Amino acid sequence: MLTKRIIACLDVHAGRVVKGVQFIDLVDAGDPATQAERHAREGADEIVMLDITATHEGRQTLLDTVRRTAKELFIPFCVGGGIKSARDAEEAFTAGADKVSINSAALANPALISAIGASFGAQAVVVAIDARRDPAAKDPIRDAQVFVHGGRKPVGRRVVEWAREAEDRGAGEILLTAMDCDGTRAGFDCELTAAVSESVSIPVIASGGAGTVAHFAQVFARGKADAALAASIFHFGISTSRSLKQQLEKSGVAVRLPC
Repeated sequence: MLTKRIIACLDVHAGRVVKGVQFIDLVDAGDPATQAERHAREGADEIVMLDITATHEGRQTLLDTVRRTAKELFIPFCVGGGIKSARDAEEAFTAGADKVSINSAALANPALISAIGASFGAQAVVVAIDARRDPAAKDPIRDAQVFVHGGRKPVGRRVVEWAREAEDRGAGEILLTAMDCDGTRAGFDCELTAAVSESVSIPVIASGGAGTVAHFAQVFARGKADAALAASIFHFGISTSRSLKQQLEKSGVAVRLPC
């Protein structure tokens, strides 16, 4: 049985980790390097760091922050935000990233997925999708829409169709954030996650809504996710990856327990 991964997410703004609800009302959550080291020590399988205002501000990822953070890590490290070209990706890898996450740039130029994959391997390319259900649609889940700019601007693409195209173009993973759930701690969108998981053969990382151990168990079972990402519950001491994994194992979920 394949183990499920627990991923700690660092949303970074102006060089600091922040967390809010649906990317607004941001609260400071500490230094990225310090937080990353702590999450790794406490049992996270991977760290994802997202420079959440890089695209909006039209700038590149904060490479100094990437370098400082990478020095503290011995687990896979994914970096996103401001990656607009294969050259940007190369600079992130040189700074210490193991993977890059691309979102708006991939939608604007889908060939970017193939370009990065051709140079660095599909395993290094994560396509992030910010998704919202379409309540007016006949099938709100299958017709869920892709958004950019922190989940505020629709791009006219269906989530499931875009996930399939991303895989076809060489993405190694999909990072699916259910924007309606983000930061609420009310649970992942299991139905939307399952729709995407069933439509692709590459791993799907569920994001948005983590609040309890039960939420993780649900998204692994009902949502068919390969990994689950969380921020608030780790940053603010609600749980640690080690504690979460121990409880998941007791409930029958296969995880890699930390030493």
